[in-house]
Amino acid sequence: MKAYKGVVENGVVVIVGGRLPEGTVVTVTVGEGELLRARITNVLKRPRKVKVRLKPTPGLAMEGLTGTGPVGLGSDD
Repeated sequence: MKAYKGVVENGVVVIVGGRLPEGTVVTVTVGEGELLRARITNVLKRPRKVKVRLKPTPGLAMEGLTGTGPVGLGSDD
């Protein structure tokens, strides 16, 4: 087993100073400091979630009950 140094660029691990053949299976070890820093950075840069609350309008529901709307429950066509 041999250790290579690398860096993550756009979510992909790039090995610095080494070449590996295609299909090589690798294990990536991340230090606790880097992992903690990455988590904090992701939380701070994450886009804010915006919650939109819509108030229901009784207009369409009431039209169906009164028979004056497109549903026409009360009409004898």
